[in-house]
Amino acid sequence: MKRTKLLAVSAVSLVLISTTALAEITFRNVISGEPLDMSVAKSGGNAEAFKQLKETGKNPYNGDKAAIQKGHDLYMPACSGCHGHEAEGKLGPGLADDYWTYPSAAKDQGLFEILFGGANGMMGPQYVNLSTDEMLLIMSWVRDIYKGDPKKAKWLK
Repeated sequence: MKRTKLLAVSAVSLVLISTTALAEITFRNVISGEPLDMSVAKSGGNAEAFKQLKETGKNPYNGDKAAIQKGHDLYMPACSGCHGHEAEGKLGPGLADDYWTYPSAAKDQGLFEILFGGANGMMGPQYVNLSTDEMLLIMSWVRDIYKGDPKKAKWLK
C-alpha cells in the first residue's frame, strides 16, 4: 500500500515538474546565447499575449486578421527601412521567404529573440522601440505574408 502511494506521488511530482519546465521558456540572444533581460522591455501592450508566447513558444496573434493589420502598421515605420515595404529585403534580409539568416527565426520564439535582442550587423535590439506586444503583432504580419514552402514553416507546427 505504501509503495503504491509512493509511486503515485512520484508520478504526480514528475508531471508537475515537467509542466513547470514547459511553462518557462528562456529567451536567448541569438549571437551570444546569453539569456535576454526581459526587465528592460518597453512597457505597454497585451501582457497576456506575451505570457502565451512564454508558455508555448507560439505567437497567439498568428492568423488573427486584426492583429496582422496592426502588425503591418507597426512594421512600416519600424522595419521597412531595412527590410523593405513588403519584407522583400533591402539593407536587411527578406522576411517573406523560407530562407532565414538565423534558422531559429523559423519558430516564433526565435523570431522574437531576434526582434527583442538584435542580431549581427545593423539589426539592433528593438526592446527600446517596441513593446513585446508590438513585436508579436509585427511577427504576425511577417508570418502572414510568408511565400515559402509551408513544410518549412515551423511556426505552423
